[in-house]
Amino acid sequence: MICVLNYGSGNVGSVYNVLKFLGYNVIISNNKTDIQNASHLILPGVGAFKSSMKKINDSIPLDILEKEVIKNGKPFLGICVGMQVLANRGDEGGVSMGLGWIPGVIEKIKTDKAPLPHIGWNNIKVTKETEVFNGLKAINDFYFVHSYAFFGVVEENILAKVEYETSIVAAVNKDNIYGVQFHPEKSQRAGQVILKNFLNIS
Repeated sequence: MICVLNYGSGNVGSVYNVLKFLGYNVIISNNKTDIQNASHLILPGVGAFKSSMKKINDSIPLDILEKEVIKNGKPFLGICVGMQVLANRGDEGGVSMGLGWIPGVIEKIKTDKAPLPHIGWNNIKVTKETEVFNGLKAINDFYFVHSYAFFGVVEENILAKVEYETSIVAAVNKDNIYGVQFHPEKSQRAGQVILKNFLNIS
């Protein structure tokens, strides 16, 4: 059973729908028992870092979530802001502390000519071989919507990057914890491959 965590992020329904379309048993819940019983946990995200962290702190039992993910090693996937809150700190909407599960900071993308937000389809470059990206050699185009990105990440925790006038972290990983800056639920076949690969992790 897959548990999609809901803190009012705005794209929870899209993630739920694509997982149901792919044939998975999925629920939307912040219930402690559901988190404990889930085989995989997904944290979607749309919005600013600071407000998202406040909603997460207010609506998700982080003690239970951290026990399941950090101590018990349950596979976890953060999407967009759900990836960004894995960092130590974020600057969007004012400085705020993140979950601190993957060291790094969330800062505004620095561009001279390219407009922000970085919005639309873009190719990613896989920098570290991982089962999450299996089968993506011919399809690596993903949908992005963001103005802030993950900086200060050690190379061993970076799975993929994307070029948008500068090189931006597109996916991170540490142990059983994964994060993607793009939206797999909006990325058609490529996104479905990512989700299926993640859900094959035990």
